[in-house]
Amino acid sequence: MEPSCVQATMAMLDVSKKTSTISRSVAVERKNLITVCRFSVKTLLEKYTAEPIDDSSEEFINFAAVLEHILSHGFTGSGSWFDGQRSYWDFIRLACGKVQNSCISSIENMENISASRAKGRAWIRVALMEKRLSEYISTALRDSRTTRRFYGDGAIMLREEAMVLTGMLIGLGAIDFSFCLKGEALDGKSSAVIDYTPYLKFTQSYDYLSDDDDRRSIDSSTSDDSVPEHPYVPLVTDEESWANKCRKMEQRFKIVYAQKGYLEELVRLRESQLTNVETENKELNARLVELEEQSQQEKRELEAIVLELQEQLDHSLNVK
Repeated sequence: MEPSCVQATMAMLDVSKKTSTISRSVAVERKNLITVCRFSVKTLLEKYTAEPIDDSSEEFINFAAVLEHILSHGFTGSGSWFDGQRSYWDFIRLACGKVQNSCISSIENMENISASRAKGRAWIRVALMEKRLSEYISTALRDSRTTRRFYGDGAIMLREEAMVLTGMLIGLGAIDFSFCLKGEALDGKSSAVIDYTPYLKFTQSYDYLSDDDDRRSIDSSTSDDSVPEHPYVPLVTDEESWANKCRKMEQRFKIVYAQKGYLEELVRLRESQLTNVETENKELNARLVELEEQSQQEKRELEAIVLELQEQLDHSLNVK
């Protein structure tokens, strides 16, 4: 094999490896952001009591940062150099412009906010207060043409993870939010930073034990008159154990409730799409019948013209 062929082959292999590495990195980034978003929504649901959540909540600050990273993932924009710095707000503004009773126009006309990123942050807060954040993003995703204008290949908004995201956000409708659309949070100058430490806590459980007898033996070793020999077995009272079980059951209920809301929203969406398709089908069938009638009418008219011309031709021949 000639040296030039060897070099070309090596170059192709290097390009293939780089492409594979980039694809894996993008996929891992998508997975990380969606997973952290799930955790951040869960912590918000756990945080919420009777009092509304505002900008002072660390759980909300982290959730807003995660959502901003997701909406900015793979963002390419569609403007030219003189349009200024663009952000996901430009996508939301166009894709959700026709949503009825939306906050898009009011945010666009806010005098104290000029930067695109700042308007995006204001939109997140207003959408949460309206309990319509999932609705806005679902509507934007249905505008696939606009979505592809603003996002490149591999972006979360162009993948199936986007539907998972809208399902997560439905559960936030159960929370009351209250925000002031002023201050440093909306300056748009600083980038949002995700704090991963709240989601890296390690909780020891008995899952490493595969045999029920082993678990029972360890449980019995944690009685009042004995000292646990295993260093990883937590020493808890019955009240603490029941409280933990109640908290876990409550968390599971909230997750199932959010999933239920997502499925109901998905069913409503599919029913709406089915209704639209049925309407379009009826219109197309009616149009087809109309075209067939027009075709038959034109055929009859052409046949009449042909017969008339034939008669005129026969008459002219007879005269001659």
